[in-house]
Amino acid sequence: MILYVDGDACPVREEVFRVATRLGLPVRVVSNGSRPVRPPGLPLVEMVLVPEGPDAADDWIAERITRGDVCVTADIPLAARCLARGARALGFKGRPWTPDNIGNALAGRAVATEMRERGMQTGGPAPLTAADRSRFLSALDAAIAAARRDAGAAPPRPWVSFE
Repeated sequence: MILYVDGDACPVREEVFRVATRLGLPVRVVSNGSRPVRPPGLPLVEMVLVPEGPDAADDWIAERITRGDVCVTADIPLAARCLARGARALGFKGRPWTPDNIGNALAGRAVATEMRERGMQTGGPAPLTAADRSRFLSALDAAIAAARRDAGAAPPRPWVSFE
């Protein structure tokens, strides 16, 4: 299992790094040349710098992600591509993207794009709160457990021992 992070504007990288370190999972943080992300110096984290260009980071992730992997992204089309490959996808605020909700999300994105093209103000996402970060951490643990089941892997070892 690999955790892929759409790194260009990811506000929850540190949370991903903590969970990956706890569970011993590799992480690929993918960003393009216009916004390189500083490496955290963790052995399981690989920083991937792709050439600049529209959707270059998304294409890199979508070409490599497989069943049993998880992608952390706010990019709805990338989430759809990951789901199509059998992987899991999770938004920055802890929203899991699923085959049941991705179609509506893509449609809503198309409507917002049309509104912006007509000059209407659509606003952006609200800033992340402490509750959002907590929700993200819970959702990431759940996505990892589900992805492991998808891939037929053993469940993760508990990180709290009662022995």
